[in-house]
Amino acid sequence: MAIEVTDKAAAEVQRLMEAQNKTESAGLRVGVAGGGCSGFSYKLDIADEPTDQDKVFESKGVRLFVDNKSYLFLNGLTLDYIDTLMERRFVFNNPNAEKTCGCGQSFGV
Repeated sequence: MAIEVTDKAAAEVQRLMEAQNKTESAGLRVGVAGGGCSGFSYKLDIADEPTDQDKVFESKGVRLFVDNKSYLFLNGLTLDYIDTLMERRFVFNNPNAEKTCGCGQSFGV
C-alpha cells in the first residue's frame, strides 16, 4: 500500500508549493504526532527534500515524504481537500483510524 492524494488535494499542494517557490525536489511531508483529542494529530508541511528516514511516494504529481513511524499509522491513507463557502481544509481518509475527533484532524487506533 501507499499514501494517495485526490485530484483536489494535489491541486492545492501544487498551488502551495508554487506560492512558496519550491523546487521539483520538494514535497508534502505527512506525519503524525502524539496529542489531539483522539490520541494522534495529523501533521502536514511543505519540505524541500526527504530525509534519509523518509519513505517517498508520488501521487497525482505530488511527492509525499513520510517518516517510518508515521507510516505505520498512515499506510493506506488518502488525502483529500475540500473548498466550500464554509471551510477550506485537507481531509484525511485513514483506514487505520478506529476513532476520529469531530474536526477530523486527530485520530486513535
